[in-house]
Amino acid sequence: MSKLFYHPTIKLLKILILLLLFLGGDFGSNNNNNNYYVEAFKVPFRVKDVLPVLPHQISWPVLNNLHSAVDLLPYFVGSVSPDNGTLQWKGACFYDNEARLDFALADSDHDPALGGGLLRLKTSAAHSWTCMDLYVFATPYRVTWDYYFSAREHTLKFDSWEEAAEMEYVKQHGVSVFLMPSGMLGTLLSLIDVLPLFSNTVWGQNANLAFLTKHMGATFEKRPQPWRTTINPDDVHSGDFLAVSKIRGRWGGFETLEKWVTGAFAGHTAVCLKDELGNLWVGESGHENEKGEEIIVVIPWEEWWELSLKDSSNPQIALLPLHPDVRAKFNSTAAWEYARSMSGKPYGYHNMIFSWIDTIADNYPPPLDAHLVISVMSMWTRVQPAYAANMWNEALNKRLGTEDLDLYGILGETERRGIAFDELLTVPEHDEWVYSDGQSTTCVAFILAMYKAAGVFGPVSSSIQVTEFTIRDAYMLKIFENNQTRLPSWCNNGNGQLPFCQILGEYQMELPEYNSVEPYANMNENCPSLPPVYDRPIQC
Repeated sequence: MSKLFYHPTIKLLKILILLLLFLGGDFGSNNNNNNYYVEAFKVPFRVKDVLPVLPHQISWPVLNNLHSAVDLLPYFVGSVSPDNGTLQWKGACFYDNEARLDFALADSDHDPALGGGLLRLKTSAAHSWTCMDLYVFATPYRVTWDYYFSAREHTLKFDSWEEAAEMEYVKQHGVSVFLMPSGMLGTLLSLIDVLPLFSNTVWGQNANLAFLTKHMGATFEKRPQPWRTTINPDDVHSGDFLAVSKIRGRWGGFETLEKWVTGAFAGHTAVCLKDELGNLWVGESGHENEKGEEIIVVIPWEEWWELSLKDSSNPQIALLPLHPDVRAKFNSTAAWEYARSMSGKPYGYHNMIFSWIDTIADNYPPPLDAHLVISVMSMWTRVQPAYAANMWNEALNKRLGTEDLDLYGILGETERRGIAFDELLTVPEHDEWVYSDGQSTTCVAFILAMYKAAGVFGPVSSSIQVTEFTIRDAYMLKIFENNQTRLPSWCNNGNGQLPFCQILGEYQMELPEYNSVEPYANMNENCPSLPPVYDRPIQC
């Protein structure tokens, strides 16, 4: 043990921590025979409220056990409207809360015909004297926030509704109320947990590994050297799948969150192609060009491999060879035709989130839900309209059979048809849909669409929408080599531990349920994906 922990001041603080942990809980006893009851009492402060002011050596070990990045996500409390009375709930700081919404006259600076609103929120029964609650209030037309640290009635004024459609929306659906579950302090602490995910440092890498270990059960077993394999291109064939997992930097952080919501243990993919001269190429959707755009490319293996070795996100890469029977029916000519037809087109942002959302409630890791999704969509629509149109507006129009509606027009149309927005999100994507910039394919949809063109899916090909597949769905397909003795001699598969070839990376890659599901009609159109187990029903 460090000498630091023998210092008298530190010993005193340790005793204080233990005392606070004891007092921080609400405790009491109920003796029915004696009609005697000792109620839980409010303490001056709790350990979670005061830890940040204590020495680093004391506070951080405790903070790391109390908070996680998930604490950043708002919890949907409910919707409050003028017609639904009073909303009541238990907060993170204040245990008794209620809110109601009244319509009011608009301020003089706004259109009087629109009117405004006044949300009254009453807080009481705080668990300590120093805590506070942070709330986000949202409609599809605005997102705002406020925090409360005193027990009384608070007001949040909407000076004017943005437009008549917002006023009508609030009449019908109200204002959504979200609570930051860990309170103000927890939110700030969770930022400390999230921000390192995107840091291109050892600190950032460790944060990603810790997040995936905690929330997905990943193990990250160190591999023996060498961590890089020199492949023999003669042993690689058209259609062989490349699974990539980045664990640091901007893409490492993004992939970590993507893995968490989808259950995939890889965050990017590419595919091998052999030309008629035997040269090895790589097809990839999501390749960054010199302008910083994410596009679809077919580039020589040597170029792709060199870029991977230079990638500062520390990629872990596995080669998943196709099964010989699948390879025998792989139409390389058709695969090349498809790849060339897509080369230069943009990455498939249009349908990226829709491959993940299949169900109304069972694809959102708690506390994510459809209410939060629409609020995020609303925020992005206000901040970056073009980005929002690219990410979801066109795709939602496809699902409605409409054109050029923005998010608010889409909401109005769903209301008119009596369709719940969370149901609209679950409508399956169709491979034949053509967007304003062409067919839209993510990294994995590009590969599976190539497989589809090459005949990999056989008789069920016409009834499979590959744009509904996540990376996890792809590597679970039972189309890969299942005999380790047929793997190439240079294949570094962990002394027989892995059923595929890991060709780069310091950590052994895991692909749970790899090569286990036969293709079937309407595959992956209604599959849940809840962590940490990510149970997948048969034929979903």
